[in-house]
Amino acid sequence: MLDIKFIRENPELVKKNIKKKFQDEKIKKVDELLKKDEQYKKLLQDSENLRAERNKITAEINDARKAGKDISKLIKKAENLPKEIKNIEEKKNILQKEMIDILWIIPNMISEETPLGKDESKNIEIKRIGKIEKFDFKIKNHVELTEDLGLVDFDASAKVSGNGFYYLKGELGLLNQALIRFTIDYMQKKGYEYIEPPLLLNEKAVYASMSKEEIKNSVYSIKDEDLNLIGTSEQSVLAMHSDNVIPEDKLPKKYFSYSMCFRKEIGSHGINEKGLWRTHQFNKVEQFVFCKPEDSAKLYDELLKNSEEIIKKLGLPYRVLEMCAGDLADWKYRGADLEVWRPITQEYGEIMSLSNCTDYQARKLNIRCSDKQGNKRILHTLNDTALATSRVMVAILENYQQKDGSIKIPLILQSYMNGLKKISKK
Repeated sequence: MLDIKFIRENPELVKKNIKKKFQDEKIKKVDELLKKDEQYKKLLQDSENLRAERNKITAEINDARKAGKDISKLIKKAENLPKEIKNIEEKKNILQKEMIDILWIIPNMISEETPLGKDESKNIEIKRIGKIEKFDFKIKNHVELTEDLGLVDFDASAKVSGNGFYYLKGELGLLNQALIRFTIDYMQKKGYEYIEPPLLLNEKAVYASMSKEEIKNSVYSIKDEDLNLIGTSEQSVLAMHSDNVIPEDKLPKKYFSYSMCFRKEIGSHGINEKGLWRTHQFNKVEQFVFCKPEDSAKLYDELLKNSEEIIKKLGLPYRVLEMCAGDLADWKYRGADLEVWRPITQEYGEIMSLSNCTDYQARKLNIRCSDKQGNKRILHTLNDTALATSRVMVAILENYQQKDGSIKIPLILQSYMNGLKKISKK
């Protein structure tokens, strides 16, 4: 969330930013927040005045008692003060909760690099890399390929779990693990620290990385427990440093994390289609960085470079899109999507998402850094997909398919597949 002090000092700038994101209905919320802020500050002052008065009367009672004077009037005067203070504190707590609820829906300020636009159609392609294969035979989609090769069972998973789940079999399951191991090795060589996080988080931790609407549409919750299945290990890694103060000389903290991820995907197109492209359960390796505010821009570029190198090593054609204001999630300052070429659809599809969240997420969880003099400030957080296996497997299956229905294994993965160079029909 944004700093209330920043909003106080820059209300018109915040409103202008909201307009850029085509969320005009939230503009009135800024005024509502500032009105509540004024009420809160008045109550705070009233509370401090009453406490000062209580301390003064207490001193007067003590002095009068020592002097043998009548203290009945002073005691009567002091009797109502605790009740008045309690009443003000209750009002303050209610106002503070209402202010936080508003702060959580006001979007992060966007970067100068972020193009204006209402939706994904206005995202800007900033680069396109790789040669698109021209096939001299009728190509198949990944469902046809995997079912012909006996590598997947979507019907069995639909029967026991519903749509959006899958059984991976034989070499496809091994390819999934090969992709994970390859990415883990790559990130470890880059000097990032490996984390295997909890797959269940409490509500506070989940709220820090996404909006309430997002949670409603995508998060699986455990009935009668304050626990929720993660949709990305970003959520767990972010929450790991809740309420921490990290010395600046220990920053940046660069992590990468493997986890299974779970998403409802309510409202998503194609969730009822058979396949691996959009699913309720998937495997992902995520990059995550905690850093000093002045370093987040260069680390954004570093994370992007890591993801690009992974796609290049897999030999997949891809492009990078700069996200426009309207397509940028509320917690993001700047974002980019990496999309891989799909010969079946004859278009690019998203496989990686990069975000600089500045101090927006960290403020929710009170994650700060401190300099040598002990001065504290909210740090910045960034995240980026290193690799999500299901969508990358779709890209490999479709781009590496052969005329006889077999699938070539990308060279970089062959050692992780025990030397297997091709998946063929048995």
